[in-house]
Amino acid sequence: MVFKQLFLMIITSLFCIFLLMCQTKDSGKIPITTSSKEALADFLQGRDLFEKLRGQESLQHFDAAMEKDPNFAMAYLFSSFSQPIAKDFFQRVDQAVALKDKVSEGERLWIEGVKAGTDGFPMKQRGIYQSLVMKYPKAERAHNLLGNNYFGTQEYEKAIAEYEQVIRINPEFSQAYNQMGYAYRFLKKYDEAEKAFQKYIELIPDDPNPYDSYAELLMKRGKFEASIEQYQKALKVNPNFVASHLGIATNYNFLDEHEKAREQLQKLFDIARNDGERRAARFAMTVSYVDEGKMDKALEELGWQYNLGKSTDDPANMAGDLVSMGNIHFEMKKYDKALTFYQDALKAIESSDLSEAVKDNARRFFLYNEARVALKKGDLKLARDKAAEFMRQAQAVNNTFQVWLAHEVAGMIALEEENYQEAINHFDESNLQNPYNLYRMSLAYQKSGNEEMAADFLERAVNDNTLNSMQYAFVRRKAQHMLQEMLQVM
Repeated sequence: MVFKQLFLMIITSLFCIFLLMCQTKDSGKIPITTSSKEALADFLQGRDLFEKLRGQESLQHFDAAMEKDPNFAMAYLFSSFSQPIAKDFFQRVDQAVALKDKVSEGERLWIEGVKAGTDGFPMKQRGIYQSLVMKYPKAERAHNLLGNNYFGTQEYEKAIAEYEQVIRINPEFSQAYNQMGYAYRFLKKYDEAEKAFQKYIELIPDDPNPYDSYAELLMKRGKFEASIEQYQKALKVNPNFVASHLGIATNYNFLDEHEKAREQLQKLFDIARNDGERRAARFAMTVSYVDEGKMDKALEELGWQYNLGKSTDDPANMAGDLVSMGNIHFEMKKYDKALTFYQDALKAIESSDLSEAVKDNARRFFLYNEARVALKKGDLKLARDKAAEFMRQAQAVNNTFQVWLAHEVAGMIALEEENYQEAINHFDESNLQNPYNLYRMSLAYQKSGNEEMAADFLERAVNDNTLNSMQYAFVRRKAQHMLQEMLQVM
C-alpha cells in the first residue's frame, strides 16, 4: 500500500504506522492511510460519531485529522458526508478524489464509489463496491456500502443479505441494524423491522438515532402519538438531533396540527448550529405549508432558502430550491412559471464549477421537467419527444433513479392519451416509494375499470406517511378526497 506524506518522517514513526496498517490489513479490514497516529485517532472518533448519525459532532474530529495530516484522503471523504451545505460536500469529495491514487486499493475503491454515486451512476457504484467486497470479504464496512447501494435502488432483499453479512462479521456494528430495519419496513415486514430497531436501541441506548428510527417506523404505521414519544426520547439524548425535530413536525402535519409542526421547526431553527440545519428547518416548514395547502407561504420559505444558498455561493442547493419552486408552481397549474424555474435551476448548475458529470445529470433531469410541462400544456408530441430522449439518455448511463423518472413521465403521457394499460406498465417500473406514483397508478386502474386495484393503490398513497416529503404533501389530501369518494360509490 502507499502512504501519502508531506514531510519526511523518522524511521520510528514510519514503523509505528506500518505496524498499525498491517494489523488492519491482517484483520481483513479496509486499511486507513495516514502519516499521523494522532490524525488516525481523530478520524476514528469522527467515524464512530458519523456511523451513529451524529454528523455535526463528527466534523470537529475530521477537521482535526485533516489538520494533522493534510493528505488524509478518508478524512476528507468522511467529512464530506457531514457537511451542512452541498457546496462543501462536493469540495470535500473532490479533495478525496485528488488523493485516491496515493492510498490503499480499498480506500481508492471506496472513494471511487462515492464519486460514482455523486455523479449519478448508481450501477457503476455497485460494480465498484462489489469489487471492494471481493477484495475485503471480512470488512463489515465494505458489505455495508454494497448493502446501501442495493437499498438505494430498492432491492431490499439483497440489501438485507449484505447487512446480515455485516452482522455476522461484526455483531456490534450498529449501523447495519438501522438500515436493515428500514429495508424490512419498505418490504412491509414491520415485525422484522421492529426487531432490528430494538436491537439497534439495545446496542447504543445512549445515542438518539435508534429512538428516531423506531419513531419513524411507528409513524409509517400511523401511530403518530407513539411516534412523537419516541422522537422526544431521541431529543432527550440530544436536543440538537435534527431528524427528530423533523419527525415530530411531520407527525403533527399528519394530525393536521400544522401550527404545532411549525412551532417545533422554529425550535430547531433557533438552536441550529449551521446553515445546513437552518435550511433543514425551513425546508420542513415548506413541506408543512404545502401539506396545509398554503402554497404562497411555501414559496416564501423556499425564497429564504434560495437566498441562503446565494449568499454562500452554493449552486447545488440553489438549483434544488429553484426546482422545488417550479414543482410548487406546477402543482398550482402555473406551467409556464414552473418551466422558468426549471430553466433557472439548470442555469445555476451549468454556470457553476461543479463537475461535468453533475452538469450532465442536471441536463437529463431538465428533459423530465420539460416533458411534464409540455404534457400539461397539451403539447403531446413535444412531451413524447422529450420523454423518449430522457429515457434514452437515462438508460445509456444506467442511472436507475432517472430511469424510474422516465417511466413516471411516460406513464403520465400514456394516462393522458387514455392508454391505461401502458400507463400501468410504466408506473409499475417507476419509483413506487413515491406516493404520487401510487396515486397515479390508482388513476390508471380506475380509468381502466379496475376499481379494486384503484382502491388498493389509493389506500397505499393515503397511508404512505412519508417523513418530510414534498411529493407526499402534494398528493396526500387529493388522495384522501379521492378515496372517500371511491368508498362512497363502492
